Amino acid sequence: MRSLFLKIFLWFGLAMVLANVASFATGVLVERRFQPPRNSPMASTIGILAQTAADTYERDGATALNAFLRRAEQSSGIKATLLNEQRASLGSTQDLDSSVSELASRTSNQSKLVYDFPPPGSRNIRPAQAAQLVQTQSGANFILVARLPPPEFPRPPRIGEPGSLGFGLRVLARTLLPLLLVGGLFCYLLARSLAKPIIQLRGAAHELSDGNLTARVDPSLITRRDEIGSLGKDFNLMAAHIESLVSAQRRLLADISHELRSPLARQGVALGIARRRGNPEVTPALDRIGREANRMNEMIGQLLDLSRVESGAELIDKSRVDLSSLVSDIVQDADYEARDNNRGVRLISNDACTVLGSIELLNSAIENVVRNALRHTKRETEVEVNLKCVANNGTSESIITVRDHGAGVPEKSLKEIFRPFYRVEDARDRKSGGTGLGLAIATRAVALHSGTINARNREDGGLEVEICIPSV
Repeated sequence: MRSLFLKIFLWFGLAMVLANVASFATGVLVERRFQPPRNSPMASTIGILAQTAADTYERDGATALNAFLRRAEQSSGIKATLLNEQRASLGSTQDLDSSVSELASRTSNQSKLVYDFPPPGSRNIRPAQAAQLVQTQSGANFILVARLPPPEFPRPPRIGEPGSLGFGLRVLARTLLPLLLVGGLFCYLLARSLAKPIIQLRGAAHELSDGNLTARVDPSLITRRDEIGSLGKDFNLMAAHIESLVSAQRRLLADISHELRSPLARQGVALGIARRRGNPEVTPALDRIGREANRMNEMIGQLLDLSRVESGAELIDKSRVDLSSLVSDIVQDADYEARDNNRGVRLISNDACTVLGSIELLNSAIENVVRNALRHTKRETEVEVNLKCVANNGTSESIITVRDHGAGVPEKSLKEIFRPFYRVEDARDRKSGGTGLGLAIATRAVALHSGTINARNREDGGLEVEICIPSV
């Protein structure tokens, strides 16, 4: 679960549910603890029955007592026996046994009412009994032992009636649903307010890492007076500082490159004069000076190209570019120049592909990759170029692959070779004439066309560079 919004929402929701459950449980426990004790509803009935039976016996005798006990049994279902202080029966409507006398002996002035319930789960079910000690106006004590009738259990409630499961679920839903809805809405708003600014910061960071140096966080985030607002301000300050540094670096490269062109031009004129006036002994040295000057002039040109590509100025005017024709011209020119070094460039496949972009930038990107492959392919081999159009999920891509037959590149350097001035092996690259800028220029030009560029080693030897650009 990597979503910060989901984590905040679920944790706050869980905390709310636990708090409600704890509050409910605490309320129930407190209510039960401080609730005054309640008398059993049967206690008052037995007390009245015992007092009336004792008074009837003293006033009217045993016959009246038995008649009263029979009427009480008929009306309430309670079978009763009245005992005197010596535990002798004075009148009864039940069969007497030892349990009657034993229960009566448990009564006292401190416990005037006692119960005798059958043990739970007992198969020999006997009725529950109660014994009540009463005193008449004459001061005599009597004990009434009553056999309680079995309780009548109500039938299970029908569906929808109070007490049924469905009715209880509906009551529970009506009670908890509003609470859950309000709590869920609160948790959603809280999680959204915490996660939204972080998502905005992440989006601005992605734009900055993709090369958009003008990327800044939303102004509404900066106006916040909390830590997130301070973080947004710090991010904007950092982005502005990076933009100024990169812009200064680009201007410096462009200025240095322009300034070096003039002395190189004057050096070329002086070199030509020296060749005309010099003797044959200095000709090799002059040729070496000329080669180094040409190499420096090439590097300056590539620096200017890199500065121009980094600024994106070439993409001001976009147009439809026939990629197949462009690749064909690049291959023909490169093959013509490579014949002098016993190398070649061959176009294997050339599909009809059209892209939207700058023809100058696309030409520079593809040409730099092809010429880089020519520098490293072995003699008597050819650089193989393919152009294919591939449909993928409703979109179309133009894929250009350039494969050489050289020594390849170490796996750890496959991504590093697209950095400016990066060299896999310094001595080899200097000998081949590379400056370390060609692939960097190609990388930035492809990125400005929303494309990708990657390199991989072929199993049968050589390096293959793949350029993918969206087609139209």
